[in-house]
Amino acid sequence: MRWLTLYARSRQVPASLAAVLFSAAAVWALVARDGGGGAVDPRTPVFVLVAGVTAASIGLGGQDHALDRTAAIGWRPRRAAHVLLIGTVVAAVLLAVRATGTDLAATAFVVRDSAGLTGLVALGAVVCGAPYAWTPAVGWLSFSVFAPPPTSLPTEIATWMLLPPGTPAATWTAVALAVTGTTVYALAGPRR
Repeated sequence: MRWLTLYARSRQVPASLAAVLFSAAAVWALVARDGGGGAVDPRTPVFVLVAGVTAASIGLGGQDHALDRTAAIGWRPRRAAHVLLIGTVVAAVLLAVRATGTDLAATAFVVRDSAGLTGLVALGAVVCGAPYAWTPAVGWLSFSVFAPPPTSLPTEIATWMLLPPGTPAATWTAVALAVTGTTVYALAGPRR
């Protein structure tokens, strides 16, 4: 238990969790203020998910990379568990908003996007380092918001996070990102 507490503190988990909760509460308040009864723009839950994985991505690297790499423990399963935990918590917080009566998105949409976005920040940690792990997720979101309507497979892949659940291209893109990001991060760890 002591190891888990130290690990959580070194990965800034309390601050990240507070940011995830705050972003979900802020979006819930905005949607509830507008009545919350109608259909919600798919960008709204995606913004919450991107904010959540962005806040949590800072913990994908420790304070001292050399110390992490020399520790006599198996980092690979811990890294994979960390990535999976980020996706689970971010999705759970958004799904918990439904308990208030505000339906921001379908469960399949939230699970698909949280998995894909978590894999994307894990890839970002490997390529850019933990402090900048958020850049691929925010960059892809920015592109998706301004991309043309999805009329072909490449545009469906480009806008995967905004497409309705059950869209094969979006689902497979999210699965590919989740598996690749988690695997690469677990094996290689964050960039120094």
